[in-house]
Amino acid sequence: MPEMDVAARAREIVAGLSLDEKVRLVSGQDMWHLQPVARAGIPAVRMADGPHGLRKEVDIAVDEPGLSPSVPATCLPPAATIACSWDVELAEAVGRAVGTEARVQGVSVVLGPGLNLKRHPCCGRNFEYFSEDPLLSGRMAAALVRGIQSAGVGACLKHFAVNNQETHRMTVDTIVDERTLRELYLTGFEIAVRYSAPWAVMCAYNRVNGVYCSDNRHLLTDILREEWGFDGLVMSDWGATNDRVAAIAAGLDLEMPSSAGAYDIAIRDAVANGSLAETLLDAAAGRVVELALRALPALQGGEVSFDPADHHELARRAAAGSTVLLTNDGILPLEPTGRTAVIGSFAESPRYQGAGSSRVTPTHLDTPLGALRERIEASASLIYVRGYDAQTGDADDALIESAVCAAAAADVALLFVGLPGICESEGFDREHLRLPAGHERLIEAVCAENPRTVVVLSNGAPVEMAWAHLPAAILEGYLGGQAGGLAIVDVLFGDEDPGGRLAETFPVRQTDVPADANFPGTPRQVEYREGLYVGYRYFQTAPAPVRFHFGHGLSYTTFEYGQPRLSADWIADGDVVEVRVPVTNTGGRSGSTVVQVYVRDVASTMHRPALELGGFAKVRLAPGETIEACVTLDRRAFAFYDVGSAGWQIERGEFEILIGASVADIRGRATLRVESSFAATPAARPRAYVADDIAFEAMLGHPAPRPEPTRPFSRTSTVDDLGATPLGRLIRPRLLASARRRAAGMDDPLTRALVERAVLEMPLRNLVTMSGGKFSWSTVDALIDALNGRYGSSLRRLLSR
Repeated sequence: MPEMDVAARAREIVAGLSLDEKVRLVSGQDMWHLQPVARAGIPAVRMADGPHGLRKEVDIAVDEPGLSPSVPATCLPPAATIACSWDVELAEAVGRAVGTEARVQGVSVVLGPGLNLKRHPCCGRNFEYFSEDPLLSGRMAAALVRGIQSAGVGACLKHFAVNNQETHRMTVDTIVDERTLRELYLTGFEIAVRYSAPWAVMCAYNRVNGVYCSDNRHLLTDILREEWGFDGLVMSDWGATNDRVAAIAAGLDLEMPSSAGAYDIAIRDAVANGSLAETLLDAAAGRVVELALRALPALQGGEVSFDPADHHELARRAAAGSTVLLTNDGILPLEPTGRTAVIGSFAESPRYQGAGSSRVTPTHLDTPLGALRERIEASASLIYVRGYDAQTGDADDALIESAVCAAAAADVALLFVGLPGICESEGFDREHLRLPAGHERLIEAVCAENPRTVVVLSNGAPVEMAWAHLPAAILEGYLGGQAGGLAIVDVLFGDEDPGGRLAETFPVRQTDVPADANFPGTPRQVEYREGLYVGYRYFQTAPAPVRFHFGHGLSYTTFEYGQPRLSADWIADGDVVEVRVPVTNTGGRSGSTVVQVYVRDVASTMHRPALELGGFAKVRLAPGETIEACVTLDRRAFAFYDVGSAGWQIERGEFEILIGASVADIRGRATLRVESSFAATPAARPRAYVADDIAFEAMLGHPAPRPEPTRPFSRTSTVDDLGATPLGRLIRPRLLASARRRAAGMDDPLTRALVERAVLEMPLRNLVTMSGGKFSWSTVDALIDALNGRYGSSLRRLLSR
């Protein structure tokens, strides 16, 4: 059905519904389904988590997302890994695989990709996000969405917006100035919306400048719909709806999951008294119906199938193409001869994906140890020792001693280390950037015994590497998905060139990160005082030393970049310019490199980072081959967001075009003049890259709002807040005990910890909206009255039930 026909048919269906039917439509049917409209032939459309693999939960009676087992699906490398490929074609292929498997499973909407910016490497969910750069994030996300939707199922961008930490994510108020909001935290979403037309966008839990995302008309309507032209459905994250009436007015179409009718009376009353225009409810209900109509062709179409072996091979190719060779003294690629010591439990029990709602049940799992045995045991000897506990990362003296002995007897030691799942997960942030102490001791001991040691990292985000000078090579595998074991071995032995380039900066120390002083903030508020200076934008402007630069990655071959040529010496505001760069493979192996094009405003009157990514192209070359890479720079590559004119503006003047193999490895330069009529009001440069109180208020344009007080208690108070009163201290452990009972069947401590943290940080309103009708508003409001010492009011509420 053509798009116009879908929209018209949706309006026609909604026009024939009663008020009660429309109210029911704007909330889910259950945990994963939309409400059906049986008399219009609209089924209960199903959604499922993604996007690096389908997580369709088995239909059993578990009322909390992430606790139910899921059907097997191909576990592809997550966003943090695939972003390092800088390969939009590969990302689109990954999306097609996920979309195809979703369609086979009867899933109509995949909840992903996530493309929140990596403000701080300690964010526990960074494995699920792409980059510290919004352009790279947006382009990779757009490719993934196009791939998913090519299979006839929808993709849902998440989490909109400024959800850059897990700590208190359900209630924290993110204070960010408008320019930083636009240039960094919204740009990736904008690119994905404009260039992939996702079926849906998911709003985040948190507040932005005092307003919950679910209630934020500035985000959901003014920007998303009116500025960017988004015409799809906006849904809540699971339990993120703060005020359903305000949310409909703001532009939130669908509350997920079902709140068992908790908000129905409030919506009906608001329509009846005129505080909510029924046309807004009609628009929300219409977009729910429209999404279901979009899904119908795939649901009613012929049977779709796929070959799991093909998707597994894609997972292998994606992991190898995203693996980053950080250092190499020439030891890599290896030869399959001699004696090899394989050290580290991750070789046998790999860390191949993140934890939380995106965790996939793989169709197959290759381990590095199994792949190594298959690759070399016919021509070489191999010994394996655990080295540490895979769950905790702990290594005692006996484990380290056995590792040292194995390394001493080997020609090469392959040391597999990284972050156990308990160290990084959805639901909580990392406490530090270091590896587990046992892993660091192991690295030092093994490298001291055998200098021919290769460290292979498995982690979802950067780690500190004070030990980086010790190994002969460091291979960053991130989280490689179900075929990551094979991919790592492919790269170690040169069957594949390490195709990855870092999509984020690896700092020397956590305290070097400009956001560190304000991460994760207080339980009620986090201030983005670093403004625009996130990741390489800070480290290149300050400048400040880093361990590994944004865009860095070595190859087994070498590349020569020729002189860049521009399609014009000057352009007018609004024109595009093509940058052409000849690249030659001067080595003896086939390989790939990423031509990274950065833009610098030579004499800006506005404070701007020293350079910003304007475009990129991944090229693959045979030995001796030359390819001309072409990168198009559009208007936004030169623009900044001007708060005064509420728009993107360009200052007249010269811009330097820098061609790099990384942000710090610049191989060529060209100069372009841009003509513009815009006259900027000169802006004072920040006194420091992390603003003080006065400078931060100047950035905001108004006094920084005070954090919401924890007292008096309200529906947005958290379960953890209950510990502040004697009554709350009686209730809080009972709620925790209930959560622990629900998680008792989970066989890993990580899931239990995730559930417990989720309950503690949950707002009290979710006792109603996420309980499936077990709690009512009168019960929760009576509890709140009692917590605030209004016992008479509390009793009256209970008696009126």
